[in-house]
This record gives sequence, C-alpha cells and structure tokens, in this order.
Amino acid sequence: MTAPYRVREALGDEDREACFAVRREVFVEEQGVPQEIEYDAYDATAVHVLAVGADGLPLGTGRLLHGADAVGKTGADASVGSLGRLAVAKAARGLGVGAALVRGIEDVARERGLSAVDLHAQTHALGFYERLGYVAYGPEFPDAGMPHRAMRKALAA
Repeated sequence: MTAPYRVREALGDEDREACFAVRREVFVEEQGVPQEIEYDAYDATAVHVLAVGADGLPLGTGRLLHGADAVGKTGADASVGSLGRLAVAKAARGLGVGAALVRGIEDVARERGLSAVDLHAQTHALGFYERLGYVAYGPEFPDAGMPHRAMRKALAA
C-alpha cells in the first residue's frame, strides 16, 4: 500500500506556490494573520518542505532558515536552523502530516550540517513539538498576536 502523502523539498515556482497556498489557508484565512507579515524576505532563501497527497494536492508545508538568515532567531548560533511556517491544510489534519514535515525539515537541517533546530511554537502546539523531541526555553512572547514559546531540538548526526 502506498502512503497517502509524501514529504519532499519544494523545488521550483510551482512547489513554492503550493507551499504559499497552504500557508494562506492556515495562517491568513483560519488564524487571521495579516498577509503582509505572513510572507517575508526569508521566503526567497529558506528551504521549503512540502507534503503532497497521492492526488498531487498540497497538504502541508514548513520552512527551514539556515546560515545568516537563522542567526537572529537562534541566539546568533550559526549551527542552529530555524523551523517555521509549519502549516497543515484542514483536510489533512490527523494524518501525521505535521510530524512528517518536522522530520523532513530536520533531515534538511542535517544535510546542511546543522546541529540543532529552533522554532517558535504557538503555545497550543507545545505538546505536539514536545512529542517530537523539542524542549521549550525562555518566556512566552507574542507573535502575530498569538502567544508563542521558543523551542529547540539537538539533532543526532
């Protein structure tokens, strides 16, 4: 039996537009994040990961910032990547897509020689990331009007 979806690095404009469509559905339409802050300059240099259903439809996305783009989000540690913009389309929730995307982003981080991945989790999602091995640190802070916590996971080589 084939998996109902696969996770891969987004390549080319069509994949990138599929990533943006999922983010628009989840963050802009569902959560009310203003479109002008959802998309940023980091989108041009980030590694985007895409979950695609057997029918070819985009189910979820996330991105990894690394190098100079990540240092402002990781305590100036260039060996740490920054996972962000993780979004799963409403129709695909409960299928394990989010966890598969996180693992895909971690694989990309390992391929680029990073030692850990940081993220800023909406507080309602802390348990999800904790189950995947992330540990919260620092105080709660607002981002796009929602409470968040910083989290980190060291990557095994």
